[in-house]
Amino acid sequence: MDGLEISPFVKGLPKVELHVHIEGTLTPALRWKLAHQNNVKLPYATYEELLDSYAVTYNHRKEVNGDDGRPTFLEAYFAGCQVLVTEDDFYELSMEYFSRCVEMNVRYCEPFFDTQAHTERGISVPTILNGYLRAQKDGLEKYGVRSNWIFCFLRDRPLREGLDAYAAARSWGRLADGTGKGLFHAVGLAANEFEKPPMLFEAGFRMAKEDGLHVTLHCDVDQKDAADHVRQAIFEVCDGQGTERIDHGLNALDRPDLVPALKQRGIGLTLCPHAYHRRQSTETLFPKITSLIRAGVKLCINSDDPTYMHNVWIDGNMQKVYTYCGLSKAEMVTLVKNGIEMSWADEKIKMGLMEELDRLDVG
Repeated sequence: MDGLEISPFVKGLPKVELHVHIEGTLTPALRWKLAHQNNVKLPYATYEELLDSYAVTYNHRKEVNGDDGRPTFLEAYFAGCQVLVTEDDFYELSMEYFSRCVEMNVRYCEPFFDTQAHTERGISVPTILNGYLRAQKDGLEKYGVRSNWIFCFLRDRPLREGLDAYAAARSWGRLADGTGKGLFHAVGLAANEFEKPPMLFEAGFRMAKEDGLHVTLHCDVDQKDAADHVRQAIFEVCDGQGTERIDHGLNALDRPDLVPALKQRGIGLTLCPHAYHRRQSTETLFPKITSLIRAGVKLCINSDDPTYMHNVWIDGNMQKVYTYCGLSKAEMVTLVKNGIEMSWADEKIKMGLMEELDRLDVG
């Protein structure tokens, strides 16, 4: 991890994770196992070749930089999804993440998921969501990790397809009328946002809000029109009353009106520093994060898609911020508290975590 070791302080912090794609936690070992179990052909003759493929820096954007033959992150990500076939596969994927949460002292999380990348392969919605639902229950009972999930519209697919996907998944949501199964409590966006601004999915956000769900919006870093996507998320989605969080959103620094708007409207950012560190130097990236913190923007630190990002998980991302932003222990605790406040956990859970953090020695 760029020569850094995770300190006992960062390791011991009780954590919440608000920005992690469950498919982005698929380990090479589980991918290899499920591929053989489900007769899914991999382009790797040996497990060692598969491992070597993860050493590639998936930081290239063909749509922006042209095709130089390297795989993109999203190509690698969706290739991994191919091995997820049965309900037990989706369950095992999730339980592996929850077991990792225990190691990292993550007490509560809000994983992103989508159905569209799986239903297009003939996997049924119940197969996907019943696997996740079982894991939600067993993750708490076995590991003590609470989770509320976030349904994502794939923004590189047609809106109509996304609306149909939401309708098919709706009964697994935590619906305002009390009829849902309670797996997910929010909607968001995922996949390639090149020329796909948030407002394209306005109809989906409005449907979700009518169902009593929360809304969070991905605004990727340094993508085309990134700052304008942040502006749409703040001012336009659902008449400016839509998004409660912005995922990434670092390009809010590019326009003078956006940082004050984030503060005024209480919109927090779920940052994933290592994801940006793949494309930006230490000297460029971390002063930006520091400036957001000093400006009073509420933000928290997360992992994004750790197995495709050099196996850097939330604790590694937090260590990078602790080290390269030069934060104090008290400031790191504040970042964790931000995550708790930004989360959609029950108030009792929030209160318990806050009290635990207040007892930490940060002197």
